[in-house]
Amino acid sequence: MHTNTRRVAQAVVLVAIGVALAPFTSFPIGIARVNPTQHFINILGAVLLGPWWAVGIATIMSILRNALGVGTVLAFPGSMIGALLAGYVYRATRNLYLSAAGEMIGTGLIAAILSAMVVAPMIMGQTIALTALIASFLSSATLGAVIGVLALRMLDRAGVIELHPHTARVATYD
Repeated sequence: MHTNTRRVAQAVVLVAIGVALAPFTSFPIGIARVNPTQHFINILGAVLLGPWWAVGIATIMSILRNALGVGTVLAFPGSMIGALLAGYVYRATRNLYLSAAGEMIGTGLIAAILSAMVVAPMIMGQTIALTALIASFLSSATLGAVIGVLALRMLDRAGVIELHPHTARVATYD
């Protein structure tokens, strides 16, 4: 129970950080509103909590970003697929850089394709050039993933988290 409570608290903090920063880091590129903070949070969630927690965080952030008017429905595939892939890659490899690559591929390529081919025409009633979505999603995911890796490395050096070849966890002092 103690571990689950801690994970929920960590997830809530990540959502709060992501939503609080969204109005300042969200900007339009064509029909999409990109948000590098989402991908930064995806990396933290994927590494610290795992793939399904990261997807949950991404989903809640997407709902809140849309409610606040700093996101579109493209935020759902754009955040959730990258979070899932980053989490699974990190779980399999314990490599921050490969996890970041998972975020970039999941968001920048897979989510962009899904968004252009399914979400935009079927849900938004619009067509979006695939190349435009790949460019915007990939640039947002790359910037956010780089910031996420840097943040995790700094937290590790400061002793706030422990990044080892087989674990990534928040340091506890109890």
